[in-house]
Amino acid sequence: MFELSGQTNTASKADRYRELASELEALLGGERDFIANASNTASFLLYGLPELNWAGFYLMRGGELVLGPFQGKPACVRIPVGRGVCGTAVSKRMSIVVPDVHAFPGHIACDSASNSELVTPLVRDGQILGVLDLDSPQLNRFDDEDKLGCEVLTQILLRRSDPF
Repeated sequence: MFELSGQTNTASKADRYRELASELEALLGGERDFIANASNTASFLLYGLPELNWAGFYLMRGGELVLGPFQGKPACVRIPVGRGVCGTAVSKRMSIVVPDVHAFPGHIACDSASNSELVTPLVRDGQILGVLDLDSPQLNRFDDEDKLGCEVLTQILLRRSDPF
């Protein structure tokens, strides 16, 4: 069984993300299946990052995002590209930090307790395969350090997993 080191009192958020990257490398080290690795990554993030109420993946299927492995309350199953934070991240091909989801035009409310969101596209060989979606009940939970940290973590997931 894999044990998280816990939320340590490192010097900075950047240090914490370096620690999480090392732990994620170890967690995914012996497995190549994307679904298994995405499932463990969702759990790892929900328990490894503070103040989250949902962590998971939406995967591109037939030109839209379809719910993949996640941790948290039941979620929206399908999201069109260009709609909501997840669909917007795909259409813009970039990570998006939303300090207040209620102020985001076209936000799709899957859980009314969520107040801020971070979405990071999963990109392999120039193709968007899906997104990592993190939600928090706290306003302004995510910042640029979270965005950069999650971009590194998603690259670890993709590198450690076979294409799906």
